[in-house]
Amino acid sequence: MSSGRFAADVYAQRLKSAGEAAQHAGLAGLVITPGYDLRYLVGSRAQTFERLTALVLPTGGVPTVVVPRLELASLRESAVPELSLAVRDWVDGEDPYQMVADVLGGPPVATAVTDSMPALHLLPLADVLGVVPVLATDVLRRLRMIKDAAEIDALRKAGAAIDRVHARVPEFLVPGRTEADVAADIARAIVAEGHSEVAFIIVGSGPNGADPHHECSTRELAAGDVVVVDIGGPYEPGYNSDSTRTYSIGEPEPEVAQRYSVLQRAQRAAVDAVRPGVTAEQVDAAARDVLAAEGLADWFVHRTGHGIGLSVHEEPYIVAGNDLPLQEGMAFSVEPGIYFPGHWGARIEDIVIVTSDGAMPVNNRPHELVVVPD
Repeated sequence: MSSGRFAADVYAQRLKSAGEAAQHAGLAGLVITPGYDLRYLVGSRAQTFERLTALVLPTGGVPTVVVPRLELASLRESAVPELSLAVRDWVDGEDPYQMVADVLGGPPVATAVTDSMPALHLLPLADVLGVVPVLATDVLRRLRMIKDAAEIDALRKAGAAIDRVHARVPEFLVPGRTEADVAADIARAIVAEGHSEVAFIIVGSGPNGADPHHECSTRELAAGDVVVVDIGGPYEPGYNSDSTRTYSIGEPEPEVAQRYSVLQRAQRAAVDAVRPGVTAEQVDAAARDVLAAEGLADWFVHRTGHGIGLSVHEEPYIVAGNDLPLQEGMAFSVEPGIYFPGHWGARIEDIVIVTSDGAMPVNNRPHELVVVPD
């Protein structure tokens, strides 16, 4: 496998499947600008600039990259070299949008574009095509949601790496240190354990733990604090980890311990509910029902989970109202939380992969409230 990429046959199959999905949707093709969709299809980490770079996937032709000549060398280095991609490079003064239209067979043509395409490119492309493109999300969503064997292996390695970081977190939680101090230590550990970079770090101590999207602050840790630590990042070839554990500096108060035990049961119930055919909203309800039975439902203020892969947040979303049936190979978080503004919060999060008969967690750290000496 090339550095930071899967083997070429993985991407070749993805291109074939994407073309078939576009044809089934009645489209002439897909236009994919730099972003996670392009990385998924050809391994490229190219960036979007004011000059158009796009992978054009005509349903009846050869996948073609339209690229500025000055970006050609970096694109060839970035994409998987063994793929059979035609290249149409262009220089300033030429019309790359017309090149896209020509590859697709000429206007007017029904086309789907990646949802990350900037308006800077979408508007002139729509003008040349003679129709407003639709989003490629519906065409690519099943491909991106159902992880293949290589992706599952990557997610398992990322999960194991972030577990190793959580194993070190107690040594960082020392009273008198700030949340920012702890976050800096965790950032170094994330990279040391094999991630290419840090995607996010939440260190929410005491009342800050009641904000689900708190990051870190200058607040000093103190004895008696409950601390939410939610961390993750990309692990080569770019698949993300994301795991939350909650810690207590010193023995927790009885009410904290009791409410946390309910949260632990709720997270377990949601994981146990995962299997093919169960809907995303049923998994959400499994966690929520446990909390509701103990009078804690009002303190659970977000969805139970989100899909994960090349992006930290992607489909499927484990939320009320999503009647999508789960399928083998889907990967997502299961992360119920309880939050008491002004006081404390807690969350437990694992990434799970749907198997033929249940769920395979990629995170295996203990779920108990971890007591750190004060």
